[in-house]
Amino acid sequence: MPATSNTIGVLIADSNQTQRQLLVTALRRRPEFHINYCGLEAESIFAAMSSIPTDVIVLNVGHPSDGWENMTLVRRLNVTHPGINKVLLLENYDRDLVVNAFRSGARGLFCFSEYPFRMLCKCLQSVHQGQVWANNAQFQYLLETVSQVPSLRMVNARGMRLLTPREEQVVALVADGLSNREVAQELNLSEHTIKKYLFRIFDKLGISSRVELVLYAVNHGGARQAEWMAGARA
Repeated sequence: MPATSNTIGVLIADSNQTQRQLLVTALRRRPEFHINYCGLEAESIFAAMSSIPTDVIVLNVGHPSDGWENMTLVRRLNVTHPGINKVLLLENYDRDLVVNAFRSGARGLFCFSEYPFRMLCKCLQSVHQGQVWANNAQFQYLLETVSQVPSLRMVNARGMRLLTPREEQVVALVADGLSNREVAQELNLSEHTIKKYLFRIFDKLGISSRVELVLYAVNHGGARQAEWMAGARA
């Protein structure tokens, strides 16, 4: 039965045929969904989306390896089909995985080890309505990431760090266009302290102006997560 205005078109993408069939069979018992399925390869997913209207894609990514190949796939799907909501099925998760998943375009994360099947149905309905599906711990990871001060990691040709974590934060904020006063307010430090940091940074990097610092950051800096260090000494 094709999808109608009263049903939600759901595409199940899973490389494990047995798991995929079990999930498809369970979801097809629910009249609010029209279910299609395919493997977890980009070509299979794009072909399936072109054949049947799709509102939500469920990708069983398990726990991505260091290569983050599945997150690359999610990003690609988000760029090419931003209007289709993505839900990731995970075996387990950590902070980095949660943050990367939502940055890649996921609208929901679901673990069967934490919630029963009926909650997956609610998850699919929620993301279809434009909501984000995440538990309290996952939301906390996202809030912590948003509240962190940005940082740029500066290394030399041998990969050795040139600046302290606090100095890297100062560089990142200056590179974002903040004045000394604004940097001081962001880090809860005095403007005089920020000037001292900048003189020390200039000396370490062999530069002499804010313009040179911004250009140096663009060419040599790599974004990284940083701990909140408001008012701390470094």
